[in-house]
Amino acid sequence: MNKSIKLLVAEDDENLGMLLADFLRRKGFTVDLAENGKLALEKFRNGKYDFCILDVMMPHVDGFTLATEIRAVDKQVPILFLTAKDLKEDKLAGFSIGADDYMTKPFIMDELLARIEAIMRRTQPVASASDGEYKIGKLRYQPDLRLLHTDEEVKKLTTKENQLLHLLVKNQNEILDRQATLRAVWGDDNYFNGRSMDVYIAKLRKMLKDDERIEIMNVHGQGFKLIVK
Repeated sequence: MNKSIKLLVAEDDENLGMLLADFLRRKGFTVDLAENGKLALEKFRNGKYDFCILDVMMPHVDGFTLATEIRAVDKQVPILFLTAKDLKEDKLAGFSIGADDYMTKPFIMDELLARIEAIMRRTQPVASASDGEYKIGKLRYQPDLRLLHTDEEVKKLTTKENQLLHLLVKNQNEILDRQATLRAVWGDDNYFNGRSMDVYIAKLRKMLKDDERIEIMNVHGQGFKLIVK
C-alpha cells in the first residue's frame, strides 16, 4: 500500500523532521519535508499529496492555519496533527478544522505508522481516483495527463484549467472556497485573479456540457460546487 502514497510532513524541529522523513521513506512512502508552515503551504499548493502530517506550533504559518488552508481546497486529504501539548482545547480545535488524528510528542514511530495506515484504509476508497482517473458523470478525467475524455473528443487542458477542475472534482458535492482556490491556483486572491478565475470556470462549464447532468454551481459569497445530478 505504501509505495503509491505521498506524504507532506510539516515539522519545524529539524532533527525530528529528518527522523520522521527518513523513517517513513524506509517504510516505502514518498515524503516531502517542510520546516515551517509557509513552505508546507507552498508545497501543498504545487503538489499532490495523499496524507499530511502537520506540527501545530510552527513559525510563519501554524499547523491549524495551514490545515484550514488545506481543507478549503481539499476536503478529503487526511490530516494528522503533531503537538508538544496534550491540551483538550488544542485537540478540539484540531478536530473542528477537520483533523483525522492527533498525536502528542514524544511518540513511538511505529504507532505513527499504524495510525497513518489505519487512516488511509478508512479514507482511501473515497479520496483516491482509480488508476489516476476520475469519472465525472459519463466523462473520464485524467488530471496527471491533463486530459478530459468526452463522447466526441479528448480535450487537453491548460495548467490552470486542470488545477481548477482537479480541485472541483476532489471536492465534488462540497463547496470549494473561492478565496482559497484563488490562492491555491493563482497564488493571490486579488480582484483581477478573481475575474480570471471566473473566465476559467466558464470554460470548464463549456467543456463539461457534453453531460447535461454535470453542473458547476456558483454559491453566492462562498465559491463553487461541482455536482452530478
